[in-house]
Amino acid sequence: MSRQARRFAALAIGCVLVLGLSACADTTPKTPVATAPVAPKPVTPQDDIYRYVNAQWLATAEIPDDRATWGSFAELRDEAVTQLKVVVDEAEAATPKGTADQKKIAALYASFMDEGRLETLGARPIAPQLKAIEAIRSKRELPAVIAQFNEVGITAPYFVGIGQDAKDPTRYIPTVYQSGLGLPDRDYYLKDDDARLKDTRDKYAVHVSRMLTLAGVADADAAAAQVLALETAIARVQRTRVENRDPVKTYNKVPVAQLDTLTPGYAWKPWLQGAHIAGKVDAVSVAQPAYLEGFAKIVESTPLEAWKAYFKYHVVSSTAPYLSKAFVDEDFAFDGGVLAGTPVDLPRWKRGVYMVEASMGQGLGKLYVARYFPADRKARMDEMVRNILAAYKQSIDGLDWMGPATKKEAQDKLSKFDPKIAYPSKWRDYSALTVRQDDLLGNVMRARRFEYNRNNAKLGKPIDRTEWGMTPQTVNAYYNRNRNEIVFPAAILQPPFFDIRADDATNYGAIGAVIGHEISHGFDDSGSQSDGDGRLRNWWTKDDRDRFESKTRTLVAQYDAFEPVPGYHVNGALTLGENIGDNSGIAIAYKAYHLSLAGKPAPVINGTTGDQRFYIGFATIWRN
Repeated sequence: MSRQARRFAALAIGCVLVLGLSACADTTPKTPVATAPVAPKPVTPQDDIYRYVNAQWLATAEIPDDRATWGSFAELRDEAVTQLKVVVDEAEAATPKGTADQKKIAALYASFMDEGRLETLGARPIAPQLKAIEAIRSKRELPAVIAQFNEVGITAPYFVGIGQDAKDPTRYIPTVYQSGLGLPDRDYYLKDDDARLKDTRDKYAVHVSRMLTLAGVADADAAAAQVLALETAIARVQRTRVENRDPVKTYNKVPVAQLDTLTPGYAWKPWLQGAHIAGKVDAVSVAQPAYLEGFAKIVESTPLEAWKAYFKYHVVSSTAPYLSKAFVDEDFAFDGGVLAGTPVDLPRWKRGVYMVEASMGQGLGKLYVARYFPADRKARMDEMVRNILAAYKQSIDGLDWMGPATKKEAQDKLSKFDPKIAYPSKWRDYSALTVRQDDLLGNVMRARRFEYNRNNAKLGKPIDRTEWGMTPQTVNAYYNRNRNEIVFPAAILQPPFFDIRADDATNYGAIGAVIGHEISHGFDDSGSQSDGDGRLRNWWTKDDRDRFESKTRTLVAQYDAFEPVPGYHVNGALTLGENIGDNSGIAIAYKAYHLSLAGKPAPVINGTTGDQRFYIGFATIWRN
């Protein structure tokens, strides 16, 4: 997995599920009781329910040395990786009589744990790629190089994703996206007035030089300067993250025959052939057309030697975790230390499990579900989802700012939501993946290529609605706009988010708010632009849309005012979808909880009412 992909995987949690980033006390059967605050100045729940519920935990919890943050999400993920290690150990113990997936899982893990072999190899595993880059003789070869990088997950100036056509969700289409940066965002390169970002940029240049030196690249300092200059030029022509949230702006269908007109002087045929797309489609979607125009100009103005330095660095960066200790340590020193502020790297066995998960996620997930997921959790979740959808239906009917025509469309969309809970109905087939116990980097590259080819093979075929975008062992949840589906993997369906032993009030406040959050994404500023069939279509009357956007502007302004770190305000436009999801999610979960009571009074348990337990459940999943 490339640095960019690894970073995205780490950050995407907050983008998909803000509610999953905090913690909760263990819930015992029928006894969910708020923890007494121990802060120097105790607070009341009316003033600060978060500190009222979580004071004891906040006063005693410590962030482990191998983590940048700690809370319920991290705790649950840590438990999941420990469980996955048991699954891996069982796969190793079953060899040679285990299933085909178990054998491959065991071999993958063994290849990662063989540190002695990796020390002997040093930089040799990437020598062929570096040699091939050095052999490039013309910038006309760049499209084919980028296609090769796309196939094996190495950072390049753009990449392709295969997904549903936003305006014709019955078909798959390739979409080309901007990419190419080694730092997390364009602002790291462009904000000269921010001392922290400038310092990070300076340290990045040193890091690039060190990585190239380890790989044996001559004059690494000069090459690093070329990499930074080229990435800065790329950053200048990229769209902002706020702009990229707009599904209309990021849908630009271009006939394959006309791609070259977007990028004068840059030919797409070599990329289409190298990406195995040529002849399969007559059009692609371009997420950021202006970026590609700018990129073509950068290709023209940048010397070939700078491109070679850039490609060499990203080969090293994208493969460093699977090389010798010197590469691993330098990679972590920057990614984990400078960017994340984490003192020490994860233990090698955990990194090994994560590598297996990245390579054979569903193969590992199938074994995880069989060993750790009780069936009764799924049935209880089904009931909660039904109640929360029913509450949403009532809520839409009761809106005083939405007219009848728009309400009818909203109800149609709600009726077509497809909930997926715990694990997929069809497991992935890894029979085409080759794994060798003595070839770690080869295993990683073959796994990336396997996944690329699996996605590429969708072109021209019917939409597979059984497919999941997360593994069952992922502690998270998501809403898919193009399929109008909400997905809750098995690993999040346990305390503190969901406790089969607890009463409904606690569970509706915790996992219920998560369910409501994901449903709300179907009606946030982005999701509300697609209909119940996943089609990008304006189903709003003009007046209703204007009223909706007026309300969202108020929410943007509210969050813009928050300053969690001195000098750094929340970007309300960027976080708008998550903020809508959070606020709507808890409101809908509360309504659904009261619907579940069917008119009966909620029991008082250990001195707490149903409503109190609901909000205690909500506050505790935020513990962080």
